[in-house]
Amino acid sequence: MFKVKIAGFVIEVDNKYGYIERLCSKYKYQGNGADFCATCTEEEIDNEYIAAQSDEEIKNLLLSMNTEQQRGYLEGVCIYRSICLQLPERGSFVMHAATIEVDGQAYAFTARSGTGKSTHIALWKQYLGDRVQIVNGDKPIVREIDGVFYAYGTPWCGKEGWNRDVCVPLKGLCFVERAKENSISKLPLDEAASRIMKQILIPKDAMGAINTFDLVDRMLNKVNCWLLGCNISVEAAEIAYKAMSGGKNED
Repeated sequence: MFKVKIAGFVIEVDNKYGYIERLCSKYKYQGNGADFCATCTEEEIDNEYIAAQSDEEIKNLLLSMNTEQQRGYLEGVCIYRSICLQLPERGSFVMHAATIEVDGQAYAFTARSGTGKSTHIALWKQYLGDRVQIVNGDKPIVREIDGVFYAYGTPWCGKEGWNRDVCVPLKGLCFVERAKENSISKLPLDEAASRIMKQILIPKDAMGAINTFDLVDRMLNKVNCWLLGCNISVEAAEIAYKAMSGGKNED
């Protein structure tokens, strides 16, 4: 058992395997008390293993591990799910998105797997250089504090391992699609809502779902959402940055 501090929350992690403690090493917390606890059972790990057989990438990853490593990895997945499901009641949720920081503002990019989120944020790095810093490569936590939405780094960050233990106000959210020509347009609220719900883990219990929907609704009314059609060129990063950084989000 150990503690982490993620998205401002102190979380007690009740683990059986060493993988998750190593994964969370940059986020470990030595103080007293905890906001909530996250754990999982051996049965949940077994069920996660069965579910993983339908995902070729995860299945191949597990095949490269011994049994102890497999169970540690899957325990990490289950415990993060436990954390995610406890966040909405605390004004937070996990979003499947690659997120960067530019000049003190966070920009999140989400898309179907294989579309090229990581490639696109690498183009921002090429375009803006050291002004671009990673927040999280895959699963940041978004938290509302005093009406402002912030993106937080987490240890669960994709195969590249891109993450920083930071908190950055969220300036824009971009849905990325492949296209021959680069273009970007602001999304209306209803379309943005429909798209973002596919990128969020929604609790099955009624109150958890309601809290999540309310949070997302407030975020979409605060944070500008965009649809980017892009090819693999620096121009894609240029037009995205110029559109998303222009102006101010509504108060």
